[in-house]
Amino acid sequence: MSILHKKTKGETLLASLHAAPDEAQQAGGYADTLREILQQPATWQATFDWLRSAVVQQPLAGALDPLPTHIVLTGSGSSIYIGECLAPILQAGLRVPVQAIAAGTLLTHWRSVLPPGPGLLISVARSGDSPESASVVNALLAEAPAWRHLVITCNAHGKLATHYRNEPRVTALVLDERTNDRSLVMTSSFTNLLLGGTALLQHAHAAEDADAVRRAGADAQRIFDAQSDAIAALAQRDVTSAVYLGSGAAFGAAREGALKMLEMTGGKVITLAETFLGLRHGPMSFIHPQTLVVALLSSDPAVRRYECDLLRELSRKQLGMAQLVAGHDIPADVLGAGDVAIDLSASDTEMPTVLAGVVVTQLLAFFRCLHLGGKPDAPSEGVLTRVVEDFAIHGAAP
Repeated sequence: MSILHKKTKGETLLASLHAAPDEAQQAGGYADTLREILQQPATWQATFDWLRSAVVQQPLAGALDPLPTHIVLTGSGSSIYIGECLAPILQAGLRVPVQAIAAGTLLTHWRSVLPPGPGLLISVARSGDSPESASVVNALLAEAPAWRHLVITCNAHGKLATHYRNEPRVTALVLDERTNDRSLVMTSSFTNLLLGGTALLQHAHAAEDADAVRRAGADAQRIFDAQSDAIAALAQRDVTSAVYLGSGAAFGAAREGALKMLEMTGGKVITLAETFLGLRHGPMSFIHPQTLVVALLSSDPAVRRYECDLLRELSRKQLGMAQLVAGHDIPADVLGAGDVAIDLSASDTEMPTVLAGVVVTQLLAFFRCLHLGGKPDAPSEGVLTRVVEDFAIHGAAP
């Protein structure tokens, strides 16, 4: 795409794209996606500040008190990956069992996968209008009455936010309208919904502190300002496949990164998400000379040692085109010629590292899409829609 070559000397590609006239951004099909990626540091802080006041107000405080003995996070597509990021973070902070179950799985198999109540089901959704979303809540209100419901959404007008106003078992937490991404792909909605889930930690006084959110925002801004060109250069290589690696909460981020690349390139880049330790058990065969390895390192030094050992093994076996490694304290011997390191701030918890890591994967997919001549705002035109089209919801068998 010709716009990729219009930056001036000393200007990053990201800055040149952002500085282009609105008409050029619209014509290039990237205006919404770029704005929504770049707004994340500011919206993270706003979301965090708002949550601190929201959790002490009714009805949210009432919905979380007493704290449930079991929590299930649900959603579809990117939203279930938010749940996969949140589940280990909430479980560690709240000391209650927390798991993520896809909305589609609950729709078809809730009787065999939903733990016995009572519990709290957290429905995470950008629009709240996906066919599965309200159908799952409806089914469980009728069939599993011991479960309470918390909706976290970016859309004040969606079904999840509006249909249950008179249902005392359902509470809706609606984020700022700015987070309701207009692009087909979720970017700032993903990370802000992820932060929105920390409302439970705020309520239990086990939340991330404000400094952690500020550090994540500073890391993201530094990536935009100083490291985005290195990511763009990787995206412009002859990448035909990419493997995304993460552990713990970062595995959900790896799954999201793989989906972003798949969505934005219309399937032209084949992706796989796996844990670092799981890669050895077969999936390593996925890695070929044109495969990019994207590694989201843990904030925990003990976990990071396992992860770096795996990256050294890939280098020793000469697997993959290059490695894009994001994390704190990346050992020099992990990196080879052509690899890119994105250094993140030290953190005692996983959330800041996950937020910044997701930004890295968003930029990689964004640049790859543009390089292939695609339009990030509406990739796979005619195949994907911003909200999944309605489909028949079948009742339980008699």
